[in-house]
Amino acid sequence: MRKSKPKKRYFLPDPIFKDTLVTQFVNNLMHDGKKSVSYSIFYDSLKIVEEKTKEKGLDVWKKALNNVMPSVEVKSRRIGGANFQVPIEVRPSRKITLSQKWLIQFARNRNEKSMVDRLANEIIAASKGEGGAVKKKDDTHRMAEANKAFSHFRF
Repeated sequence: MRKSKPKKRYFLPDPIFKDTLVTQFVNNLMHDGKKSVSYSIFYDSLKIVEEKTKEKGLDVWKKALNNVMPSVEVKSRRIGGANFQVPIEVRPSRKITLSQKWLIQFARNRNEKSMVDRLANEIIAASKGEGGAVKKKDDTHRMAEANKAFSHFRF
């Protein structure tokens, strides 16, 4: 058990949009410490999103994140020798983290040529309520709904 909770780390705002959420997303997108590559992938994909949707890229991205954010998830609890999937509410900070990671994960699994195209198309799909990341959220909610009977094991 930990002696104390670790301090919450805060992100510096990104250079173009002055938004800390963008920095957090870019940090999740980053591979092998190549942050500038990650920034260029993100900004280029937002330009593609703007061209395709004729809306502001940042607004479409934020809408996509909101569509992917889960409100409940299941956590495995061992009670009396049996494992139960117990539905629990998701903390606000975890909602953001999960939505970003799912968006990136399903963008990486797409079949387009470059990561810029993959991310742009996943953002567009998620903002419309489609795509792999939104499906993941729906599956998570469905799982929590199915295991609602075990919600009294939550503590």
